[in-house]
Amino acid sequence: MAPRIEDHALLGDGRASALVTTDGSIDWLCWPMFESAPCFAALLGDASNGHWRIAPVEPVRSVTRRYLDSSLVLQTTMHTASGSVEITDCLAWGETPARLVRRVHCVSGRVTMASEFAIRFDHGRTRPWLRPFGKRIAAIGGAHALWFDTPSEPVLDADAVRHEITLAEGECCDFALTCCRSWDAPPAAPDVRALLDATLHHWAQWSARLELKDQRYIEPIRRSLAVLRGLTHRLTGGIAAAATSSLPERIGGDLNWDYRYCWLRDASFTMLALAGTGMRGEAQAWRDWLLRALAGDPVHTQTIYTTEGDSHIAEWSCDWLRGYESSRPVRFGNAAVTQSQHDIYGEIIDALYVSRCHGMPPDDDIWKLEHDLIEHVRRIWRQPDNGVWESRGGARHHTLSKVMAWLALDRGIKCAERFGHDAPVDEWRHDADVIRHSVMTHGFHRGVNAFTQCYDSDRLDASLLLLPLRGFLPADDLRMIATVDAIERRLMHDGLVFRFLDQHDARPEGAFIACCCWLAQVRQMQGRETQARTLFERVLSIQNDLGLLAEEYDTEKKRQCGNYPQVLSHVALINAACYFDDTDHSLHAL
Repeated sequence: MAPRIEDHALLGDGRASALVTTDGSIDWLCWPMFESAPCFAALLGDASNGHWRIAPVEPVRSVTRRYLDSSLVLQTTMHTASGSVEITDCLAWGETPARLVRRVHCVSGRVTMASEFAIRFDHGRTRPWLRPFGKRIAAIGGAHALWFDTPSEPVLDADAVRHEITLAEGECCDFALTCCRSWDAPPAAPDVRALLDATLHHWAQWSARLELKDQRYIEPIRRSLAVLRGLTHRLTGGIAAAATSSLPERIGGDLNWDYRYCWLRDASFTMLALAGTGMRGEAQAWRDWLLRALAGDPVHTQTIYTTEGDSHIAEWSCDWLRGYESSRPVRFGNAAVTQSQHDIYGEIIDALYVSRCHGMPPDDDIWKLEHDLIEHVRRIWRQPDNGVWESRGGARHHTLSKVMAWLALDRGIKCAERFGHDAPVDEWRHDADVIRHSVMTHGFHRGVNAFTQCYDSDRLDASLLLLPLRGFLPADDLRMIATVDAIERRLMHDGLVFRFLDQHDARPEGAFIACCCWLAQVRQMQGRETQARTLFERVLSIQNDLGLLAEEYDTEKKRQCGNYPQVLSHVALINAACYFDDTDHSLHAL
């Protein structure tokens, strides 16, 4: 059977990411960028689609693993009848060219280790040309080349590069993989120990900047911030929503999407999580990425971009990959790029407002961009859109989209008044009141006694938990209390929150982890502290052993599902955890 999604650990170097299983196999690696084609794609196929496994030859009796300090440097300890070994894995931070290094250390006894290495370019399809150079192997395919360094001369066969070595207690051996262009000169063989030390030093410096002294949930927050850091492009500030593509929202189903891009819908919550925990440099880099991506006519604003800010993202199905546990189709790219999502404008303006409140004032030219975006919102808010969940069933009047249009105007007004920017505040305030009246009239369904997904619809949607988190209504407003009650009665199962039900009142996917964190925070705002903590602790209980969360959780199969690890899940966790200890962390309190 394939490893469970949560059996994977994340490696990241600020430009790319990899996933490692508990049995020592790297079965997902996209190089040299988050959005690049995977050269290890066994996660979405099988071993023949690319992997690199290092493990004892004899059966492994037990496995433990941990991240070293606050880093994404992974240490996996495997115990056998003959002894124990530690495998330390990392994507070396800041290296050019990019390097993946693995150190094997025999802790006790005498253990024979085997390395099986199979590269497949072009999304797990193309076998490279393997050129041996003693203890080095060059794997070349088109524009790509990977240089594989081993402790002694490996064995090549038709399927893989194999290496076997026996280590006694205290002995170590090193492996490394370097990413180049096929026409580049051969890279120097790396010093694995030095790269590990430098990477750990980087992470220690980063961790020392965090402002987490008094939080009750300091370790979950710290780990979630490390995930956020690992999925941030260190040069551009863009943040990939997840490390993976096409991990299913329901295992065996077809809700399989590519999440290795930057989603504008996550903008303000991400800004709040970064700026509110001391990650000022990362928060400013995220703000600057947003501004570069948005430069130009607001009419052309997209829902998603690459981490470098590119806008051309085409969705296609990869027929030769069988999918995670046969969940097909396997998709790369994302057609959401062509959708109309009006919530993104509120997210953007809100994110810039948060950045100002944390001492990162954009200049007058940037205010002009914001002004133009708000004027664009005034023109389009009455139009239907695809909504925050990117519905592929056509445009509708989504309640949250109208609320987020209100948010754009509200935060624009606050920016103008608080920071002295020139704006038609009276006109904006009038339009904000019109939008609020529209939402109150058409977004609240009296028969359901709740705010619903679309105007004049009876379908519940957990995204409406965002109304008090965005300051649209107080959490103790009677309509909000009724909405929360309806969500708790109909959209909760096994203590977790689902986004919505399908037309047959069935749950079409797993429980949505971010929604669970939103409800925990709303309960806290309503003074229901015990219930808030109970739900938040339930979320913590479904983390894996390393503190990682996917997008969703299958309450029937008791396992994580959806793309992994998911930034929105971790950002929602950070913000809820911080709010429990400091209500000023919440935006509406600023």
